[in-house]
Amino acid sequence: MNQPVPKANAMLVCDYVITEHGTKKKSLIGIFENIGTESFPFIHSALSVYIKLTDAMGSFKFRLELIHLSTQKLAGQGEIPSLVTLPSPLLSHELVFNLRGLRFSDPGDYEFRIYANDRIFGQKKFVVGLIRPENR
Repeated sequence: MNQPVPKANAMLVCDYVITEHGTKKKSLIGIFENIGTESFPFIHSALSVYIKLTDAMGSFKFRLELIHLSTQKLAGQGEIPSLVTLPSPLLSHELVFNLRGLRFSDPGDYEFRIYANDRIFGQKKFVVGLIRPENR
């Protein structure tokens, strides 16, 4: 029998996520959906992806991929290093992926894809654009 995949209630890209000690509350700093650069290839030093999920019970291996949509090439990825056990589909759960040194070879539309046990359950579009330098 196939295990049901979780439902992604939120997927947000930001500069970083702070997790408060004790309460485990998350603060997302610098939420954004696109970036720009004056030249390619471009290395983005760091970003975080926050995902809130529900409707899942059991043990899951979570993986996040960043795909360049026009070429279907992998631009970056991250994974939770251990199995995550979710006790009830009625409870929500939060995942944070910290991605470093993402290399963007071309401008265009990209997509973050979240997987649970190799089954996709959420996507988030992400645009990388070319910025023309101002005349100086």
